[in-house]
Amino acid sequence: MVLRHLGFGLAAFLVAATGVALAAEREPLPPAQLQKALDTLATEAKQAIADDRTPGIAIAVVHGDAVIFAEGFGVRNVLTGEPVDPDTVFQLASVSKPIGSTVISGLVGDGKLTWDTRLMDLTPGFAMQEPWVTSQVTLRDLYAHRSGLPDHAGDLLEDYGYDREAVLRRLRFQPPLTSFRSGYAYTNFGITAAAVAAASTTGMDWEALSEKRLYEPLGMTSTSSRYADFMAEPNRAAGHIRVDGKWAFVEQRQPDAQSPAGGVSSSVNDLTRWVRLLVNDGMFEGKQVIAAAPLDEAHLPVMITGYAPNGTPSFYGLGWNVGYGGDARHSISHSGAFAMGAGTTVNISLDDRLGVIVLTNGAPVGVSEALANAFMDNAILGAPRYPWREVFTGIFAQMAADGISHKFDTPPADAGPAAADMAYAGNFANEFYGPIEVVAGADGLELLIGPNRRSFRLAHFDRDTFTFATIGENASGLSGVSFALDGAGKARSVWIEAFDKSGLGTFARTP
Repeated sequence: MVLRHLGFGLAAFLVAATGVALAAEREPLPPAQLQKALDTLATEAKQAIADDRTPGIAIAVVHGDAVIFAEGFGVRNVLTGEPVDPDTVFQLASVSKPIGSTVISGLVGDGKLTWDTRLMDLTPGFAMQEPWVTSQVTLRDLYAHRSGLPDHAGDLLEDYGYDREAVLRRLRFQPPLTSFRSGYAYTNFGITAAAVAAASTTGMDWEALSEKRLYEPLGMTSTSSRYADFMAEPNRAAGHIRVDGKWAFVEQRQPDAQSPAGGVSSSVNDLTRWVRLLVNDGMFEGKQVIAAAPLDEAHLPVMITGYAPNGTPSFYGLGWNVGYGGDARHSISHSGAFAMGAGTTVNISLDDRLGVIVLTNGAPVGVSEALANAFMDNAILGAPRYPWREVFTGIFAQMAADGISHKFDTPPADAGPAAADMAYAGNFANEFYGPIEVVAGADGLELLIGPNRRSFRLAHFDRDTFTFATIGENASGLSGVSFALDGAGKARSVWIEAFDKSGLGTFARTP
């Protein structure tokens, strides 16, 4: 299953939901209306568990400087049946991005850099394909997804075993999707490159910086940007996927390579401290932890990402979806999703100083988004504007379906024979994905991919075309593998369908 980023349509819905319009005088939220919204939120979370839409849920709500709701529902792991509570630690997936944005805002306030600091001035070894872009790209460009890198550039490298350093280095071989600063394309490793560069100003790595600059000052003792810390937590939520129609824990997502973009783990109790900081202009328990001006800058629109059904534009700021209601009510939000078992959402109305956090531990089907958006509507408007469960169920189902290739599911009835296995065997490479090897063994052909030479069995499809089962967070079903033979009947190149989404799927034979 491939779950792409929360794209134009979903981003627009998220922004439309949090940027709700109120009367111009912006009166305080009616207490009875807010309490009813909280009661409905708890009821709908219980129903989501009863309907088996996810194994576990944790929810917290902040209003002003107070935590007015924090509760767990369902189980951390279907194998143990241990319950979720507000201290259960979940993987946050892309909710890591706005957390990282807050960390960089702290560095801006400290005078270490600005949002317009160029990467070449921080990490001279970083490069994009075009030299001029390399010389100009800034933290702002990468946190707003406007560098020109294609959607999710580098993610497949991570799936097939490349570490952070290797992925960032190979971005220089990635052709741009758009011209510089002209288009929006969501990139985990673009943000990761910016975060690594920012951390270089402190002498710490990103993980240590996040801890020292944000988690420790806020007392977020269960929050970390390291996978090992998540796995060491006794009260953690395992990621679940559907197996034969039932939730099952198969494998935990290991996101260290893109930690600034997707590797934070935390509990809703910890995250309420972060939301309190955000709705109070960087203040926390009487101390200015993050300067207000750079924090505000991160919450302003930079790129248009789409339009809601009512015509409201959606924006991306610096690590945040940004929206405004009909009366210019300011909201920020972000969702996160691991196909391997996480669905998360944070929605904040800055003008109302109201925020909701929803964390789930099942493959994403829209549960966290539906709960969060319905709550914001109920709290601010008194009723939901859309049937949020149906809306997000449909959006996520479509994204999941779009991520699976079916082109090579069934060989043609008149499939032609393959050449001898040795015709295809050998070493091949391209600059982006590096070397691969095709090995002819007693049981047929194997494809070896990545720095760890992970082995995949090639099944014959038709003539010089084979298939293998893709893996990881971006798994896309069966991928075609087609060989081009030279005049002597020996493969001179190989094309891998799964690696060709941005035109980099062809590997030339090497000596």
